[in-house]
Amino acid sequence: MQDNLYYIEIDKDLIPYRFDITLGNSVYFMEFRYNRTFDFFTVDLLNEAEEPLVFGEPLVYGKQLFEDMDDIRFPVSRLVPLDLSGVESRITFDNLNKTVFLYDLSETNTPEEGEAT
Repeated sequence: MQDNLYYIEIDKDLIPYRFDITLGNSVYFMEFRYNRTFDFFTVDLLNEAEEPLVFGEPLVYGKQLFEDMDDIRFPVSRLVPLDLSGVESRITFDNLNKTVFLYDLSETNTPEEGEAT
């Protein structure tokens, strides 16, 4: 099943960092941050014009990002951090992008060779 899902690559060595991403038919900017003291990640979401939509949304294992936002400016994509093997139950610095990935459950096609996942 994992081969059929897109995940968003998060380069922990660059945090805090921002990148653009297409979700659905819209371009957004995501900026990831890490709190070393309490070992958790947050994400800021900005629209294509780089206007902030949300600051400090925590990445919570198994919880869809931005699901509480009832606003048409937010992506319709279902972004959920998961470990498809079922071993992990929370996100840590050590397991993010090793066993826990931020999946876009709205996308189910495997990317072509050389494309970002």
